[in-house]
Amino acid sequence: MNEIVWPTIDSEHLIVDSKQMLILEKEMFSDGMPQEALMEKAGIQISRWLLKKKSLLKNGITVFIGPGHNGGDGAVIARELFLKGFYVQIWCPFPIKKTLTNKHLNYLTSIGVTKLVEPPDANGKELWIDAVFGNNQTRKVDNKLIKLFNQKFHNKYGKVISIDIPTGLCPDKGEPFLDNAVKAAYTLTIGLHKIGLTQDSALPFIGELHHLDVGVPISKLSKVDKKIFKVTYKDLKNINLPSLPKNSNKYKRGRTLLVAGSEKYPGAAYLTLKGAISSGAGFISAVLPNLVAESIWQVAPEIVLKGTMQCDHKGNASLFSALKNIDLSAYDSLLVGPGIGIDNDDWQKSKEYLIAFEGLLILDADALNRISESKLESNFFLERKFKTWITPHIKEFRRLFPDIKSETNVDLALDAAKKFNISILLKGANSIVADNKKVWQLFGTDSQTARAGLGDLLSGFIAGSSAIDLTFCRNISTDFFAKYVLLHSFAASKCKKGSNSSAIGDELSELMRNKKMRQIS
Repeated sequence: MNEIVWPTIDSEHLIVDSKQMLILEKEMFSDGMPQEALMEKAGIQISRWLLKKKSLLKNGITVFIGPGHNGGDGAVIARELFLKGFYVQIWCPFPIKKTLTNKHLNYLTSIGVTKLVEPPDANGKELWIDAVFGNNQTRKVDNKLIKLFNQKFHNKYGKVISIDIPTGLCPDKGEPFLDNAVKAAYTLTIGLHKIGLTQDSALPFIGELHHLDVGVPISKLSKVDKKIFKVTYKDLKNINLPSLPKNSNKYKRGRTLLVAGSEKYPGAAYLTLKGAISSGAGFISAVLPNLVAESIWQVAPEIVLKGTMQCDHKGNASLFSALKNIDLSAYDSLLVGPGIGIDNDDWQKSKEYLIAFEGLLILDADALNRISESKLESNFFLERKFKTWITPHIKEFRRLFPDIKSETNVDLALDAAKKFNISILLKGANSIVADNKKVWQLFGTDSQTARAGLGDLLSGFIAGSSAIDLTFCRNISTDFFAKYVLLHSFAASKCKKGSNSSAIGDELSELMRNKKMRQIS
């Protein structure tokens, strides 16, 4: 198994599905951890989190206690807040099934906590805590309960907080079991991150996601078979990219070739070049449409023009005439695709050069669309025996891999990466980077990265950055891919001069230099 260097295997980063979480809990119980102790630990951790946000508690608290152990967590929360002097009431929408949860309820009523007989009023100002089902949800929930919670959410007369998983939301798919799920202002996930909560489909329901550690042993986490990591901007401080020697010349600081743009989409070429320049790569070459090639010296004089592309009557670029005259072996990375348009005949003639390229091949946008419409279709990736990275959004992915059916975007990316031995960036609100063994799920990144043109900037940045790192280690792993994507998003979040692609490119250049990740003289 390949060594995982970034991020570390711990409860802050590891994402699991509901079955994996259940297995881990059972192993902890079989090792001697009492269920009572784990429930106490979870409830007290949540209570401590809430006590740091007393503005949420000032109008009182209503805890919705479910029939299982998630309800028991809620009962511990109710007890701790009541003992701290807050007004607390509880309501049980379903009959209690777990003995331990029932014991906690009996204690609550014995110390004076109010147990409601009827549903609470959604127009009240108190905080509602959803401790109904959590990670053990497997089916649809009474729609009346969902409507009651969401009436509270939309009225904004006090917040809704969900414990572990909002009621009605599938913990694995991140989608409602029925038509809707509880919309929470905050979701407090316990122990480990649940895969459903990091999916794009879950965003309307989870509000702010916070992780609360209850001490799952690292020895258990390292044995989880499917490694899926949640990465955020906090993980930038632990990014470790190779530093190049101060005396290395431009040819030893990354050599990349970019094939981008057409008469139809000339802007894609400019943005791709901007991204590559922002990486700090030493030697950037390009194959561009005539329209762009004529003026490139004015906007990016450091680019070495290696060839030009004719365009057909629809404005789509033709690659073959340029690629056949270029020694591709001179490059560490090769990017093909941004804005080149669709020309199936041209792709059929050009594909052998790309299949034979021994460096890192990065395919974006129209290159992926050409593959999906070609004779080989996705078997193109099986024909290629060298490292390949692709950057589709979900529609491009489905066109490329129509036979891959999985419940989440994480599994879609992982299954395609395994089948075709490639690394994939599946772009979305929470973008995913996957290879045949590991997945990196970006979370909490900036929404400004979901804009026209930023994908072109990103692909150029990936091409330039990977070329630099390939001069240091010839077989860079997919975690480098994930790091580049995270850096690009972070630059967008920090851009003070506007959110257009050009401004973000400037921010990315400054970020790469200020980070001093590479010792460039």
